[in-house]
Amino acid sequence: MKSICIYILFFTSCLVKAQSENINIQNSFGAAGYDLVSYFEGKASKGSDKYLYTYEGIDFRFSSNVNLDKFKNNSSKYLPQYGGWCAYAMATTGKKVTINPKRFEVRDAKLFLFYDAYFNNTYEEWIEEGPEKLKIKADKNWIEVLKRNSR
Repeated sequence: MKSICIYILFFTSCLVKAQSENINIQNSFGAAGYDLVSYFEGKASKGSDKYLYTYEGIDFRFSSNVNLDKFKNNSSKYLPQYGGWCAYAMATTGKKVTINPKRFEVRDAKLFLFYDAYFNNTYEEWIEEGPEKLKIKADKNWIEVLKRNSR
């Protein structure tokens, strides 16, 4: 019985580690502590510790109880694409690049986040180079990232 418990504990910790490798965690939170639901309302709002929710081992903050409840009721709808890593970088390099949580786009009911620092706004490049084309590349690259991380 003891060995079964150890195996379950080990397996669970491996799943959490794999999950956390695939999710961009900044400042100890998914989406750098920004409210995922607010993006779908057209704004990037900082979340609050008052409205904290742990989803699949990752802590997320929300700006209101209403938004927290929306997320709880349909989490997959609000999760960012590519684990919350920069969509443009995923498309062009297949690398996990951190984001500026204020740079985002909701396209086809999906949330895309972007890097923006030091005169490099990848959201502008995303728009300029064509989101439809880049999304196809990012989707393919993300599958490869997930495969590498599952080994």
